[in-house]
Amino acid sequence: MEKKTVAVLFGGVSSEHAVSCMSATSVLNNLDRTRYEVLPVGIKRDGTWHLYAGPVEGLVSGAWESRPDNVPVGFWPGSGIRGLAALENGRVREIPVDVVFPVLHGKNGEDGTIQGLLETAGIPYVGCGVLGSAVCMDKVIANCVMEACGIARCQWDYVEAWQMGQWDVIAARLEQKLGWPMFVKPANAGSSVGISKAGDRAALDRAVELALAHDSRVVFERFVDGQEVECAVRGNEDVTGTLPGEILASAEFYTYDDKYVSGTSRTAIPARLSREKLEEVRAAAVRAYRALCCRGLARVDFFVEKGTGRVLLNEINTMPGFTDISMYPKLMMDAGDSYASLLDSLIALALEARHG
Repeated sequence: MEKKTVAVLFGGVSSEHAVSCMSATSVLNNLDRTRYEVLPVGIKRDGTWHLYAGPVEGLVSGAWESRPDNVPVGFWPGSGIRGLAALENGRVREIPVDVVFPVLHGKNGEDGTIQGLLETAGIPYVGCGVLGSAVCMDKVIANCVMEACGIARCQWDYVEAWQMGQWDVIAARLEQKLGWPMFVKPANAGSSVGISKAGDRAALDRAVELALAHDSRVVFERFVDGQEVECAVRGNEDVTGTLPGEILASAEFYTYDDKYVSGTSRTAIPARLSREKLEEVRAAAVRAYRALCCRGLARVDFFVEKGTGRVLLNEINTMPGFTDISMYPKLMMDAGDSYASLLDSLIALALEARHG
């Protein structure tokens, strides 16, 4: 069987740069080298792209960025190059690429920007397309789509930076509508970056300032007393979802440190729910995946409210974490995949989407 050449993008101009390097480390360590020629392509925080030939361990340490043998590369839509354009000794060399795996989280990677570049370059890629990526990344737009499609979620509101001149009036509205405590999030961010739980007005003021440091729009959500559960969904036309797993966070809520640094959070797979409720969450995940124009893969996050049992959609992540402790690969492996076969299936879906 002829090997496919897979370009794995990592890093990125994003607050989630470090998380991307962690995820890409796991992907690179699990791609089957008997099936694929693998090209690690790192994107520095300054936006420059480099073909990296060093050890995989260099991603997390950051050592990859200073390798003297890094080769400047990029995709060049309209040039006729159907792969990477490498700049060497003042000349451009074409490096053929069959498929791209953009292991990029957050802005400039998970929001439709990289997807648009690859579309115009004519190169297949793993994950959601331009529309699905953009819609799911922006929590304001995603929430509006969910409401229009009748997908249940917690009460919410939002504010834009230009409205902060009326902040006192807006804060009073939020307190009346959502009550205390409430969650405060940048509209465009992931991996719990910039998220706070506010229990009073002073905490709310601080939380908004933090969120505005990451985006120009801020989302506010009513606190839900419930179990936090997540489904792994995969597919293009034919879509399947796993039974949900449950986050047993060690912190007050599932923070960035809880996810990627301390490693103290625990998971229950499947979630501690009745069989009927597990199936209800799985069906809701597939419905939301389709409604928000996803393809390839996504992780769909819910709350199951205590007392009422209501299933409330929290958010969809179109390029979820792929670290060894991340929920998406753990759910897929619990359902019968190995990490390597999961990657095989996602690459196959990328090629199918291009030729479908």
